[in-house]
Amino acid sequence: MRNTSSGGRHARRAILAVAVTAFAALPQLDHAWAQAQPAYNLPEAEMRAAFPEGEAFGALGGSPPAVAVHKDGRLAGYVFSSRQTVQSSGYSAKPLDLVVGLDLAGIITGVALAEHHEPILVIGVTDEDLDAFIAQYVGIDIRDPVRLTSARRDSSRNGGLHGVSGATISSLVMNDAILRSARAVAASRGILGSTGSGLRFDDFAPAGWSELIDEGSLVRLTITTGEARRAIEALGGRLLPEGVPLPPDEESFLDLYVGLATPARVGRNLLGERAFTRLMSEGQAGDQLLFLAGQGLYSFKGYDYRRIGIFDRLQLIQGNRSFRFAREAYQSFETIEPADAPALREIAVFTVPGETGFDPARPWRLQILVEGEETAGMTPTALFELSYELPQRYLAPREEMAGAAAPLWLRNWQARRAEIAVLAVGLAVLTLILVFQDALARRRQLYLMLRIGFLIYTLLWVGWIAGAQLSVVNVLTFADALITDFNWEFFLLEPLLFVLWSYVAVALMFWGRGVFCGWLCPFGALQELIHRVGARLRVPEWRLPFGLHERLWPVKYIAFIALFALFLYDPVAAVKGAEIEPFKTAIVLKFDRAWPFALYAGLLLVAGLFVNRFYCRYLCPLGGALALPARLRMFEWLKRRWQCGTPCQICAHRCPVQAIHPEGKINPNECIHCLNCQTNYYDASLCPPLLERRKRRERAMRSKPSIRDTERESPGAGA
Repeated sequence: MRNTSSGGRHARRAILAVAVTAFAALPQLDHAWAQAQPAYNLPEAEMRAAFPEGEAFGALGGSPPAVAVHKDGRLAGYVFSSRQTVQSSGYSAKPLDLVVGLDLAGIITGVALAEHHEPILVIGVTDEDLDAFIAQYVGIDIRDPVRLTSARRDSSRNGGLHGVSGATISSLVMNDAILRSARAVAASRGILGSTGSGLRFDDFAPAGWSELIDEGSLVRLTITTGEARRAIEALGGRLLPEGVPLPPDEESFLDLYVGLATPARVGRNLLGERAFTRLMSEGQAGDQLLFLAGQGLYSFKGYDYRRIGIFDRLQLIQGNRSFRFAREAYQSFETIEPADAPALREIAVFTVPGETGFDPARPWRLQILVEGEETAGMTPTALFELSYELPQRYLAPREEMAGAAAPLWLRNWQARRAEIAVLAVGLAVLTLILVFQDALARRRQLYLMLRIGFLIYTLLWVGWIAGAQLSVVNVLTFADALITDFNWEFFLLEPLLFVLWSYVAVALMFWGRGVFCGWLCPFGALQELIHRVGARLRVPEWRLPFGLHERLWPVKYIAFIALFALFLYDPVAAVKGAEIEPFKTAIVLKFDRAWPFALYAGLLLVAGLFVNRFYCRYLCPLGGALALPARLRMFEWLKRRWQCGTPCQICAHRCPVQAIHPEGKINPNECIHCLNCQTNYYDASLCPPLLERRKRRERAMRSKPSIRDTERESPGAGA
């Protein structure tokens, strides 16, 4: 027994030792596995499409990784993958990869779509549509804000970019992938400069010298000859050699202009776009540019920097830290761009390395040493300084800083607040209609007005204006996300669809599927409105025999199950099969589509002219999907009497979708909750039980003698 226990302990120790050794070896194994993986290279065809003027393409490298592009033997820009740069993903978190070209001026040279798994792009969106969409980015300055719009882009780009019709979410995702990856590469390569958190250095607008002075982007220090002389004489020295006449005291000894040139508004306006871009691209992440220009007798640069390697007359002070300027970080300029700039004797730009810890957002001071003539082996030096604080225009407001770091879905919600508000108001009205449906059903005329008005709102605003038509593709996408990697952000990208689906999900528990099918489906609204117009024009209505009608019900359930099964096998084929829905053609694209699709949608509407909501009743896979949980609703809102069906058939004959069985039972899987049967339920002039009750009351009132007759017939009436 003892031997067995000892052996067990030894075995456990051996297993533990092996486990610890294996765990310790995991990093090495992971590193070896990573080294064994083939390096990802950008396809040459996509690189040339993204940077057509490139002559030579280097190796993929850097962080984030990018390929250097050369032209005429010089660096011209970069080509990179959005997938590698910002981990761009599209449909249900599946990879989305766009190859983007960017020149040294921060201008996009081209975009090529390398990989996508967007089902919506398979149907109704041609290669020409995609090429036209991504071609709009050529010439875009990534410093400028870019927005998507339904209007065509004008020549000034003020109208935004035209998204892919019928592919709103995919357009948003691709737009975000292109711009985020381009800005990440530009910032890492110094094209935009490393501006730090909360700084707006990329915004550019033309500005002259005077404007930069007035707003504080440039500050001025003026030292007169008298001020310099008195400062040196106080130290026991002379300002100029003996025998050299001094200029008048009021004359300028040094007129110095200083400013941070990293903001594009400052650097590009002072140095010109080409010089500014060159300086920014040559620097490292976090480097800052300092502009100095002077006129007068005194040189702020001095001459010893050529010998000692630093500019000993200048010193930058921030807090308790000081910074000197090295000769390698100095660039001299002969002229600057602003036409209203004064005549400047010296112009210099110094690079302050980011590794020094200099923070451009905090105030700093520049000290100038004014040297006098050497006497008794000593050189008297007087110290002058100016203070600089970054203007408020370059500091992003707190809410803007939060917005810039916000994910794409949140930015999209913020941008569409007005549309969300309009939808919320409509849903609030619908909720009141559903909650107080009994009071509404008692007032037939008010009900008809609200019913028709809400259908018009659903068709015009929800459908044709907002494009918020729900689809069975949304159901399939959600199911796929549950099976694979669920990511809320993908579903949050389109706020109107998310709000609608959330409302429909809650409504399923309270009222069933009829809330969507009867009130919130734009195509369903279009069918019903067309049928109502047809009824006014005396178009005959066909009511199928209930036996045939009942046997056609399962078609939509079979369609949904078939699509779901196909989706599990081949999502792209399932999306093609989902074209059984005419929603995209009739609502999202407003019939602006190839003629077979338009003809199909038109034939369904013609059928609905004779058979009310023909498509909804028999073909709609989305209706079938929503009908499955319809029996799980928590309440029975629709009232019935024992006479319904036996003998009364009024509601069954008047139900617009024949959802009432001959025996009077309402089928919740087919009911669209239009409340038509409830108006009949409360109509005392139509509903037989109410009508009979009213007749009995009237007969009783007629047979009951009046008070005057009773008084006339009483014995003491004439006394």
